[in-house]
Amino acid sequence: MSLLEKTVGQLLEDRAHMHPDQEAFVYPEKGMRKTYREFNEMTDAVARGFMALGAEKGDHLAIWSDNKPEWLLSQFASGKMGGVLVTVNTNYRAQELEYLLRQSDSSTLILAEEFRGTSYLDILKEICPELETSEKGNLESERLPFLKNVVVLSDKSYPGCYSWQDLLDMGLTVDDEELKTRKESLSHQEVINMQYTSGTTGFPKGVMLSHDNIVNNGNQVADAMKLTEDDRLCIPVPFFHCFGCVLGTLAAVSKGATMVILEQFDPLRVLQAVKEEACTALHGVPTMFIAELNHPEFEKWKPTTLRTGIMAGSTCPMEVMKSVIEDMGAEEITIGYGQTESSPVITQTRADDPIELRVRSVGKAHPNVEVKVIEPATGDEVERGMPGELCTRGYLVMEGYYKNEEATQAAIDPDGWLHTGDIAVMDENGYVEITGRMKDMIIRGGENVYPREIEEFLYKHPDVLDVQVVGIPDEKYGEEIMAWIIPKEGTSLKEEEIREFCEGQISKHKIPRYIRFTEEYPMTASGKIQKFRLRENALELLRS
Repeated sequence: MSLLEKTVGQLLEDRAHMHPDQEAFVYPEKGMRKTYREFNEMTDAVARGFMALGAEKGDHLAIWSDNKPEWLLSQFASGKMGGVLVTVNTNYRAQELEYLLRQSDSSTLILAEEFRGTSYLDILKEICPELETSEKGNLESERLPFLKNVVVLSDKSYPGCYSWQDLLDMGLTVDDEELKTRKESLSHQEVINMQYTSGTTGFPKGVMLSHDNIVNNGNQVADAMKLTEDDRLCIPVPFFHCFGCVLGTLAAVSKGATMVILEQFDPLRVLQAVKEEACTALHGVPTMFIAELNHPEFEKWKPTTLRTGIMAGSTCPMEVMKSVIEDMGAEEITIGYGQTESSPVITQTRADDPIELRVRSVGKAHPNVEVKVIEPATGDEVERGMPGELCTRGYLVMEGYYKNEEATQAAIDPDGWLHTGDIAVMDENGYVEITGRMKDMIIRGGENVYPREIEEFLYKHPDVLDVQVVGIPDEKYGEEIMAWIIPKEGTSLKEEEIREFCEGQISKHKIPRYIRFTEEYPMTASGKIQKFRLRENALELLRS
């Protein structure tokens, strides 16, 4: 399969030309529906607005918002005028925002007024008090020397800030010829997107992704799902993360499918959107699917049109996968695996893979992608069926970390292989099973223990809704095993019941020494469970 040589903007323009009257996106909660022709025209208007702000090719435009229509338009508009869209985690607060804006050299910030009751404007003013007295477009900030423009997604007027309407009005001063010239100056090999890794250790790093990286990844993800213009994809995952803006928007646009978009995740709203909009595909991390399946109104809004979608972001429990197929009807649901540094998907199950493969593995490498499993200590490839670190090479590998050559060289070796830090086993047919992060592997008394194996077993307990296993320091064994369990509603699980459930079923050294029950897990805004926080919480509990 040959790779596409298109910019993000060209991808949309091609679709608008081929399917002008096809519905491009729907916001059920806003009653908003746009065709591909309208979508294309709207992004042209925003691209002209960015140019009127003075944004040149290669300038960094940061966006801090949930999945609003303006986010979607900014993604494709920046892809038309060559600005690098810097995506900001919706959970960020003052310190993190300041770090990102400074490190990324962003000249423009597009932001929502608030998110879940937190005022984004108040946070920005905390690190940029000069905003209150600045002239629009001419911000002079001591702590954010690069930042010149602030655009608020609001009809209200704020000191020193443009409104979204201001941006569109300014765009009218840029004629079609200027925009056409800018589009023609772009190369599909240039960086167009920058995403900051979660930063579970040290400061987050800006992952630079090119048009080639994300356009091709979105297209190949869509191929694995057998997505066509007849599909309607529900996207409740955040746009600031690759899951939303590559596996979601770019995958859909690459095939001319309709996007049904939720600004924020809510399990009931997802079920309603899928039902009312007759969605054929749904994306989510496992915790989202668990919340949908266990919602009290699930039977009322039970999906009847689902065919496919992607479950990704963290390991997908076998029992959850079976429920998505059997109870939600998504018989061709796929599992995707990857990381931001690989644009993001490296391997994916296919829509027609047998269920055994789709619950056991994370699929096989996409076309045009190389994958190998190595012994971390020596770098040598291991035999099939043996665990080691998964590495990948191909079009999907990032351009590097922004202004961080040292970290780039640590991640990508001289032969172009990206080292993922994940422990994997590959079978003779190239299907990959991820058994954990190298840093999550528990070494108990010299035995390697993979949390995933214990989690999969504990999911089988009828009263367990979700489970996460971590290792914590132990004087005798080096590390001990702890299970954090969310029980199903209306049940009263006890530690002893869990231990009895394990007895005789899994090796004695794998039975969790510590068991704690909880109502929720610490999560990133993109839905990933933060195991390092579970370890910290465990240590605090054991000290008390």
